[in-house]
Amino acid sequence: MLVPASLLRFVAAFGFPLVARAGSSPPLSAVSLDYGTFRGSVDNTTGIISFRGIPFADPPVGSLRWKAPVSPPSKHLGTVDATQFGNACIAATQHGPGATTSEDCLFGNVYTPINATSNSSLPVLVFFHAGGGFESGRSTKYPPEDLMGSSAYPFVMATFEYRLGQFGFLGGSAVKTYGVLNAGLLDQKAALQWVQRYVSQFGGDPGNVTIWGQSAGAGSVVYHLMNNNDDSYEPPLFQQAMGDSPPLLSLLDYDDAFVEGLFTTFIGYADCAKRSSDSATMSCLRDADSDTLADAGRRTLLKVPTSLYPFGPVFDGSFISQRPAEALMNGNFSSVPVLFGSNSDEGANWSAKLPSPANTSDPSANQTTVYNFLKGQYPYFTQTSFNTAIKTYYPLSAYGNYSLQGQQMYGEMRYICTALLVANATTAQGDDAYEYHWDNPELGSTHGDELVAFFNAPDPEDLDDDDAALLEGMREYFTSFVTGGAPESDSVDVDWTVADNGGSPRILFHPGEIGMEEVDDALAARCAFWRSIADELHV
Repeated sequence: MLVPASLLRFVAAFGFPLVARAGSSPPLSAVSLDYGTFRGSVDNTTGIISFRGIPFADPPVGSLRWKAPVSPPSKHLGTVDATQFGNACIAATQHGPGATTSEDCLFGNVYTPINATSNSSLPVLVFFHAGGGFESGRSTKYPPEDLMGSSAYPFVMATFEYRLGQFGFLGGSAVKTYGVLNAGLLDQKAALQWVQRYVSQFGGDPGNVTIWGQSAGAGSVVYHLMNNNDDSYEPPLFQQAMGDSPPLLSLLDYDDAFVEGLFTTFIGYADCAKRSSDSATMSCLRDADSDTLADAGRRTLLKVPTSLYPFGPVFDGSFISQRPAEALMNGNFSSVPVLFGSNSDEGANWSAKLPSPANTSDPSANQTTVYNFLKGQYPYFTQTSFNTAIKTYYPLSAYGNYSLQGQQMYGEMRYICTALLVANATTAQGDDAYEYHWDNPELGSTHGDELVAFFNAPDPEDLDDDDAALLEGMREYFTSFVTGGAPESDSVDVDWTVADNGGSPRILFHPGEIGMEEVDDALAARCAFWRSIADELHV
């Protein structure tokens, strides 16, 4: 494989060679923790040691279903081959466990520079995977080579699995009373606590941690920003945060009628309905096999066809004690520097997945179709607020068809305005906020398209010069924020300045036209409207 020029510069400047020098300290290929010794794989070409499939908690099966993760693992594991990925967590759409998915899925991966030692105290980047609104996804899709190879300074990277769908985000009063809500978020928190306890053994500094995620992963970052806002962690679990396309979901109460309805449907398909008590129902669910629970979740999804991702975080009053919009607007979140942003066409393609009454791309679509699509994601969105939105902020005449109108509304209310809100709230607290806008006609500007810059990037020879420069520059900006607290690039001659008002100014990532831009007044007004009905949307 080709070795990026940036990696060669990194090697020359900071002494992390592609191949270990004769007589130098041996690579940190085995790490001993208090519950096991983990042997990783050394790649002399990339200069990275990979520790894959490290259990960070007990398997959340049987009696541990819908319970807080037991972390670190309660049994000594001996010597573990950590060269292969562990299982990913079961997605809500699966019929049952697959070849690479299982309920036994609480594994992490740690990637460290080849010459790091337990005394290196390198910055740490923790990435929470995206994919399917807390219902699917896996950490294996996010390899470290492109990011670590483009960084001017070395750092340690870690990724973790967390429970998904009905296994990680089953709501309802029975779950709250006889288990825990938002188990998937608690898995993420346990992973961050694991980093605090053990990352120094992999060469990382637990006092210099940046958390990052995209889509559901970015939404997770927002929840952790809120949850980390207390004095119980010393040092705090993280010191910086990044988010690509963070969603503001409709965060319903754990006992909301919609949430309880999902629970009732799910236990019916799991053959656990009509038990004598909630305790008996939960015991039945914990005794069921994985195939039954997986298929019950899949069948439950079919009963709510206009909702894109019905299983997701709920308002539990403990891990999430305030809804994100309220917490951000009131300053009730962790005071740390942030880097957030979104893409131009965030709202594209979503409604095409839905049945005709909510599919704005259907030839018979009308204004009611757009409302049905949005209400399917925000159950308490009123017709009155929708009418105000389309009359004042999103008139059909500005878009030409219902598909583009619905796309713009959804993209802004869920993702674009959220990124701006995080930046604005952070600035209001006196911390640095860096905001970006990805707009790329060649590689795409829809949800998730910017990830091509960071993971499994195309060979530069397969890109035009402008896109190649853009992707390399983005990796430099993001990794320099991780290692130094400010996004900088050697290959792009643009100073990414902090936002000072409403997420503005922000950097525009457009091939051949990278530069700072102001957030226009019309977008700011539309975002202000969505914030004004945050209570109605339950965000």
